[in-house]
Amino acid sequence: MTKLAAILDQIDSGSVLLPEFQRGYVWNRDQVRGLMRSLYRGYPVGGLLTWETQADGSLIRGAALASSALRVLILDGQQRITSLYGIARGRPPAFFQGDEKAFSGLRFNVEDETFEFYAPAKMRDDPRWIDVTSLFTDGLQRHIAALSSHPETQPNFAVYMERLARLRSVLDKDFHEDKITGEDRTVDEVVDIFNRVNSGGTKLSKGDLALAKQCAHWPEARAAMRAHLDRWEKEGYSFSLDWLLRNTTAVATGRAEFSYLDNVPVTGFQKSLESSARYISQFLDITSGRLGLDHNRVLMGRYAFPVICRLLHQSGGQFADFTETDRVLYWYIHSALWGRFAGSTESVLNQDYDTAGRLGIGGLISSLERWRGGNLTIDGQDFEGFGQGSRFYPLLYLLIRVQGTQDFGSGLPLHSHLLGHLTSLQIHHIFPKAVLYEAGYGRSQVNAVANFCFLTQETNLKIGKRRPEDYFSEVEDRHPGALASQWIPPDRSLWQIDHYSDFLAARRQLLAEAANDFLGRLRAGNVPPARPVKRQAVVVDEIEDLDARTEQVMALVTELTELGCADPAIDCEVPDPATGEVLAVAEACWPEGLQPGQGDPVLLELDPEEADLARLKELGYEVFTSIDSLRGYVRRRNQEAAGP
Repeated sequence: MTKLAAILDQIDSGSVLLPEFQRGYVWNRDQVRGLMRSLYRGYPVGGLLTWETQADGSLIRGAALASSALRVLILDGQQRITSLYGIARGRPPAFFQGDEKAFSGLRFNVEDETFEFYAPAKMRDDPRWIDVTSLFTDGLQRHIAALSSHPETQPNFAVYMERLARLRSVLDKDFHEDKITGEDRTVDEVVDIFNRVNSGGTKLSKGDLALAKQCAHWPEARAAMRAHLDRWEKEGYSFSLDWLLRNTTAVATGRAEFSYLDNVPVTGFQKSLESSARYISQFLDITSGRLGLDHNRVLMGRYAFPVICRLLHQSGGQFADFTETDRVLYWYIHSALWGRFAGSTESVLNQDYDTAGRLGIGGLISSLERWRGGNLTIDGQDFEGFGQGSRFYPLLYLLIRVQGTQDFGSGLPLHSHLLGHLTSLQIHHIFPKAVLYEAGYGRSQVNAVANFCFLTQETNLKIGKRRPEDYFSEVEDRHPGALASQWIPPDRSLWQIDHYSDFLAARRQLLAEAANDFLGRLRAGNVPPARPVKRQAVVVDEIEDLDARTEQVMALVTELTELGCADPAIDCEVPDPATGEVLAVAEACWPEGLQPGQGDPVLLELDPEEADLARLKELGYEVFTSIDSLRGYVRRRNQEAAGP
C-alpha cells in the first residue's frame, strides 16, 4: 500500500513517471468530479499497476533521472493519478499530455458536500465554495479565516471545518499497488500486460507498440515525428503518428507491418523518417500545385501516401519527369475515389509495395484496373454523393481548381491568385438550401455534390439566396462561358426548381465527362505543366444560413466537446473496411470513441434509411439516429462518472 501523498511526492522527484507507449490524458471533468467524490466519501477507486525498472529514459515520458536510477512507471491508473496530481499541485505532472482544463478550477461546497467546477455567477460571492487546489496547496488556515468571518457560515463553522479536514485527508488515502519487477522484463511483455489489465480502458495500437520499441533506442523519436506533424498542421494538413509511422515503415522496410521495424537499426529508422517526411512534403506540394488539393478537407487517399513514398524512395527521391508524375497522380486519384485502402490496409499496401518494386507506376495502374474489374471510368452516378464527406467532393474541388473554372461575378479563373478584399473561395449551393427544403427536398438532395459550385466570397455575397433562374442569365450575359466552366447544364428549363432532380442528373454527367477527360490526360502524361495552382482559403456556408438540422448538429458538437468529448469528423463518409463500400455519410463520427481510446467508435446518422446500420453495428459502431439520443447518452455517461 502506498499513500497518495507519497505518490505525488515521487512524481515531483521524477521517480514515478509514465512509459512512453502510454497514450495521453483523456478524462473529462465529470470523471474528475466522480473520482474526488469517491475519495471524499471513502469509496474504493481501484489500485495501481506499476513497472519497476532501471531502464534508461528512452521508454519514459517526463523528467528523466540518471541512467542507473530506479523508476516506477504507471501502467494502470494514469488517469486517476494525473487528475489527483493536477488538483493537489495546481499544475499537470511533467509527463502530462492532454487538456489540463479537465482538472483545473475544481470547487467543493462545504454545505452540501458536492464537487463542481468554477462558475463565477454561482460561486463568486459564496464562501461555501472552496477552491480544492488552494485547500491542498495553501492549507486550512486561509479558508478558516474566510468561513469564520462570514455571517452565513458561522453557525455551521465547525461542521465545515470537519468536512474540509476530511477532504484534505484524501492525501492519506492508501492505494494498493501491484508491481511488475525483474530486469528480464521486456517492453513487449509489459505492453501485453498493460493491454490485458486495460481491457476496459485504452488499448495500445500496433503503431503505439512499434513506436515504443523505437523510443527504446532513440528517445527523441516521438518528438521528431511530432515536429513533422506540427509543421504539416501549420500548412493546413492534419495527420496522425500512426500514419507517419506507416510511411516511415514503407521507406525503411518495404513492408506494411510495423513489426518489420524490429530489425531496423536506429540510424536506419532516423534516415527513413527524414526521407519519408521529405517525400510526403514533396507530394503535398505536387497535389497542391498540380491538383489544387490544398487543404485538409480535400486531401483524398491518405493511405496511398506510403505507396508513393515507396515509389519515390526506390527512384532516388524524384519521379523521372512530368509524365511519370502525372501517371502517379492518376493512380493516386483513382485509388482514393474507389477506396483502394478502405479495407485490409496492410495486405493491400503489401501488394502495392510489391507491384511498385517490380513494375513501377505502370504496374500499379494495371493492378488497380484489375482490382476494379477493368473499369476506371467515372460515371455520372458516381457524383450522387452528398456533403463534404462524399468521396467525390474532393474531385469536384480538384476540377474547379485545374480546369479554368470561372467565378460568376468577375469571370476570373478560380485558379488565379486572387488579391484584395473578399477573395477567398466559398462553397455555394446553386439551388439555395432554403428554397429546396421549402419545395420538399431532403438533406441528401439539398446537399448533393452536384448542387455545389465554388465562388469568390464577394460573388457569393452578391448572389445570396437568389434562384438560378434569376441570376444564371445575367452571368452568361456578362461573362460568356462562365456557366459552362462550372458545368452548368445549358438547358434553361433545368434552371427551374421544379426540374431540380433533372438538373442534378445533367450536371453529374457533365462533371463525369470533365473528370474522365482530365484523368485521361493525366494517364497519357499530356497535361501541360501549367502555372502552379495557388492556395486559397475555402470557407463553408458563411453566407447562406445553416439549415435547422445543421445548426442543431453544430450546437451538439459544441456541447459535447465542452462535456469532454473529442472533436468529431463532421459530414464523414464511413466505408466498409472489407469492400470499401460507403456505409453512411454521418453528421458526426468519433472513430476512436467519444474520448480517444475509450469505448467503441460512435456515429451520429440522422438519415438511418440511407445507411447500412446493421453493418455499422457489426463493425462495432455505436450508432445514434437522433441528436437527443446522443446528447442523453453522453449526459448519462458523465452523470454516472460524476456520481449522484
